Amino acid sequence: MANPAEFPTLTATLYRETIPGGGHRSLILRAGQKLRLTDLEGGANLSLMALNPRQMTERLNLPDSLKAQHTAYVTAGHCLYSDMGRVLLAVTDDTCGWHDCFGGVLNAAEVHEKYGDGRFGDLRNDFYRNGFENLLVEMGKWNLDAPDIQMVVNFFSKVAVADGGFLEFVEGNSAPGSCVDLYAPMETLVVMTALQHPMDPSPHYAPKPVEFSVEDVRDTSITAACRQSCAENGRAFYNTELFCL
Repeated sequence: MANPAEFPTLTATLYRETIPGGGHRSLILRAGQKLRLTDLEGGANLSLMALNPRQMTERLNLPDSLKAQHTAYVTAGHCLYSDMGRVLLAVTDDTCGWHDCFGGVLNAAEVHEKYGDGRFGDLRNDFYRNGFENLLVEMGKWNLDAPDIQMVVNFFSKVAVADGGFLEFVEGNSAPGSCVDLYAPMETLVVMTALQHPMDPSPHYAPKPVEFSVEDVRDTSITAACRQSCAENGRAFYNTELFCL
C-alpha cells in the first residue's frame, strides 16, 4: 500500500503565471477567489488597477480607501474600496508589510528621461516599457481607454515621509519570496504591470518579475481581520454583499 506522504498535495490553485519584468496582465477574479502576488527575486514593483467588470464606471477609489482606514499605505487587514463604497479587494495576508499608494506609474517621456533610449528597433523585446502604455494595452482588452486610467497600488514598494515632509522611496522593502493575498468578495477586474516604481532611484531599467496565482477560497473567515479592522470596512463588506445578492 502506498504511503500517503507520497501523494501530491491537492490545492485550490486554478491558475499560476509569472509576469516578466516589464510585462502586463489582466484578469477577472470571481467572487470568492483570491489573487496571490509573489515577488520572486526581491525588489519588484507591481502596479495594479481594480474595477467592477459588470459596471466599468465603478473603480478603485484610493483616497477613500486610505482616508476611511486612517492609513497611507496598504497591508494585511486593509481593504481597497470602489467609488461606490464596496470592497473590490481585501488584503488578507501579507509578508511584505507595506505597499505604496502614492507613486503612480511613469509614461514614455518619463521613462526616456530617467533611463535613456530603449527603443524597440534597437533592443527588440527588451525595449524599455512604461506603466501608462502597459496599462492601456491591457485596458484595451476590456474596451477601456486613456480616460479610464486611475490611481494604482504599487505592491512591494514602500514610500515613506522623510524629514521635512518629503516622500522618500525606501529601498529593500520586499525580500525574495514576499507575497500578498488579495481576496475578491465581488467580481473584480484587475489590471497589472510589473515595472520599477517611479521613485526607485536606480538609473538602470531593470524591472523584476512577479508571479500571480488564483485560488478558490472555501473559507471566507479569512476576511475577518479586514472586516474588523475598522467600522467602515464592516459597512463596505455589507454594501458588497447586498450588491452580490
